[in-house]
Amino acid sequence: MDDYQSLNHTKWECKYHVIFIPKYRKKVIYGEIRRDLTEVMKELANHKECKIETGHLKPDHVHILISIPPKHSVSQAIGYG
Repeated sequence: MDDYQSLNHTKWECKYHVIFIPKYRKKVIYGEIRRDLTEVMKELANHKECKIETGHLKPDHVHILISIPPKHSVSQAIGYG
């Protein structure tokens, strides 16, 4: 049970695999956008008490394994902007 996170009355492990794809799968994730995107995603995850476990930036899409506390829905955490 060491891998589980906890709140006052619960222990949980909620991880989701999320993929972001630009319109028409244009290869736009490169260079400076690539460097900035990592920091922006980490910052947004911290605002919602989420943690990005792993992530892979490809030229035409982004894979993220994100841990979201049960008090937030997936749509709240991912749709946050």
